[in-house]
Amino acid sequence: MKPARFDYIRAETLAEAHAALAAHGGEARVLAGGQTLLPMLSMRLARPGVLVDIMRLHEIARYGIERDVIRVGAGVRQAQLQKMFELDKVQPLLAKALPWVGHAQTRARGTVCGSIAHADPSAELPLVLVALGGEVELSSARHRRKVAGEEFFTGPLSTARADDELVEAVTFPSRRPGYGYAFREFARRHGDFAIVACAAVARTDGARLAIGGVGDRPVAREFAQADRTSLTEALDAFSWELDARDDAHASAAYRRALVRQIGHAVIMEAEQCRV
Repeated sequence: MKPARFDYIRAETLAEAHAALAAHGGEARVLAGGQTLLPMLSMRLARPGVLVDIMRLHEIARYGIERDVIRVGAGVRQAQLQKMFELDKVQPLLAKALPWVGHAQTRARGTVCGSIAHADPSAELPLVLVALGGEVELSSARHRRKVAGEEFFTGPLSTARADDELVEAVTFPSRRPGYGYAFREFARRHGDFAIVACAAVARTDGARLAIGGVGDRPVAREFAQADRTSLTEALDAFSWELDARDDAHASAAYRRALVRQIGHAVIMEAEQCRV
């Protein structure tokens, strides 16, 4: 199947991209890596009136450490971030999760911000953003603002981004002394979207656990430092709070069981990795 007809705008500056989004609003879609959008166009699951291409904007193709965060611009490929010098030391959770994002071929084209903006509930990068307490930087011709990761995702493929706004960058907090990080996911095949994915951040006073693939968005919960028995009970209660549903890949009961099993494992692993 071929895409429905649309107009194409190749933005040469950030201001031009903002102007295009302001002019066309909800009829416009932003093209970055295109690893999700192009198949959706071909299957006519997405039918925008205008496609705004931002991949030639050098001003948003940068990433690096700024103070205590890793700031990743909208044009940065997933493979670029994966190859960041000493990423496993700067932010271990990102280093552990990125190899699970699609395949090497898709990471070579797909962008970090594109995955965040798409907001698939089973995707790894939105999960990591929520687990770390990262932020999304939105910009438009009107203003700039920052939104916490937990507030940015509002539902499946749904975010707090306004029609005229661009996800200009995302920020992930860098590794902190005394913290440990762990990531695991369960999928039918490596590279598939996760049936359940878990990311944990352990501290001296407890841990933060984020779950993806179960509800309509990534969800995080704080757990106080506890023994194995009380942690098991807390995870059981958490698994029932999630909006797990049956689908073609797994039953709700199976997903809740994975949350309890994998969640316990990643919290223990993160605790052991604290330095």
